[in-house]
Amino acid sequence: MNNIFQIPSNLGDQEIFETILANPTLKVERIISSGQVTEAGKWYDQQQDEWVILLQGEAQLSYEDGRQINLKKGDYLLIHSHQKHRVDYTSNNPPCIWLAIHSNLMN
Repeated sequence: MNNIFQIPSNLGDQEIFETILANPTLKVERIISSGQVTEAGKWYDQQQDEWVILLQGEAQLSYEDGRQINLKKGDYLLIHSHQKHRVDYTSNNPPCIWLAIHSNLMN
């Protein structure tokens, strides 16, 4: 048994991606961020839709069209495939705990 809120004691400066469940059409993962952001000038351009909920912490996402979204504990959103986005901020006290579902949700 595992606990979604348990954070490794040796987190350090690394971002953690843990696959919880996966098959050819679906992936559920837990992400732990503690200050990490998307590299300057880089945009995520994913092949699948991503539904994500922030379970702990605060974060800010931005889209290529200039929109910004501030997320706090409990906020969730759907990022459509090929919707270019980036992470501009993640809190480190407390660290962000995300639950992400990657799939072709809109097809």
